Amino acid sequence: MTTDTTPAFADLGLIPALMKAIEGCGYQNPTPVQSQAIPPTLEGRDLIASANTGTGKTASFVLPALQRLAMVPRNPGSIGPRVLILSPTRELASQSLEAVRRYSKFCRVNTGVIVGGMPYREQRRLLERRVDIIVATPGRLIDHLDRAWLDLSGVEILVLDEADRMLDMGFLEPVEKIASACPATRQTLLYTATVDAPMIKLSARLLKSPVRVDIAGKQVSHDAIEQRLLRADDLAHKHRLLSHLAESEEVGKAIVFAATKRDADRLAEDLGQKGHAAAALHGDMSQPQRNRTLDALRRGRIRLLVATDVAARGLDVADISHVINFDLPRVAEDYVHRIGRTGRAGATGIAISFYTGREITQVRAIEKFLGKPLTAHTIPGLEPRPAVRRTLTVAPPAARAARKPSGPHPHANVKGGAAPVKKRQA
Repeated sequence: MTTDTTPAFADLGLIPALMKAIEGCGYQNPTPVQSQAIPPTLEGRDLIASANTGTGKTASFVLPALQRLAMVPRNPGSIGPRVLILSPTRELASQSLEAVRRYSKFCRVNTGVIVGGMPYREQRRLLERRVDIIVATPGRLIDHLDRAWLDLSGVEILVLDEADRMLDMGFLEPVEKIASACPATRQTLLYTATVDAPMIKLSARLLKSPVRVDIAGKQVSHDAIEQRLLRADDLAHKHRLLSHLAESEEVGKAIVFAATKRDADRLAEDLGQKGHAAAALHGDMSQPQRNRTLDALRRGRIRLLVATDVAARGLDVADISHVINFDLPRVAEDYVHRIGRTGRAGATGIAISFYTGREITQVRAIEKFLGKPLTAHTIPGLEPRPAVRRTLTVAPPAARAARKPSGPHPHANVKGGAAPVKKRQA
């Protein structure tokens, strides 16, 4: 007889209002990152957590933040945010705000989002009111900070979500500037998929004796996701493979990843012309456009979303059955974030990646990052041409010597050098 040692949410010390919200979400037990991160966060400790998307990390910092707001009164006269959550992209910021509102259903909390692509006037009005939690991207938040429209002197908890991504996007200086505008007494929570030298340096500057939670590790596995690899002869072959998958009854809602914004637009247009409910999502779209597109995907009005890597992190749609990498990512780590859009919330998913001979280096980099090979698949009737292997036959030394001419080279000049090449007349 074995004893179930899986912790329950009731064991984490959360208040009844949060437990009621958790039960309403249908959660049974906390994920590993939640069970390890929530207790020290509730104690007020700084924390650095290595965790990937799809691990439940958002709840691991939102729930303790909400508990602090409920248990500790606001400083008199303060109207600025008490909790500041920094996200690298607008999509991730929107996802975090949705989580805050979902978990605070039975709490009294004022929330807001500060991201690019939205009117400054509306955001300034938000900042003039009393707000408890703000979710923001660094660039737009710095704009408000520089204009003295934002007061961060009352921040009690600073969350850096996907900090590694923010550094990759060049936000190191804005992040440090924002942190310096917050009180030195604040609690800081840093979440990252990878803990490398730059991340260690950042945590040393911003965190005080942090608790370390390592869920991701270097190797990443997605047990709920079947990963398939399809070799294509060329770009036209990729298009035929995509058309087949788009017509397949096996594919429900899917995200198709393209390399560039232009590629995403063209693929979405091509799929639409073939009768599929498809739309593009990329960085050139305004925030209202992106919100409408994601809402249409969630409601089922769009079945195929063609996206650039702007959607690889932070996009949270529960019923994505497939992720299709029309183009492989340039960075192996981004592959993990892409395929993590499926197989969420206990469901299973399928990730299918196309590649040509020119992309074999990217395939090897992904396999090295995962620590295992990807499984090769074929689609009947759309198999790639057999790879042509060129073999070089080397004659034995005796045969090479027999073929070597004994006299001077037929094109040698009288002095033994190669004959000069005559220039063609113009």
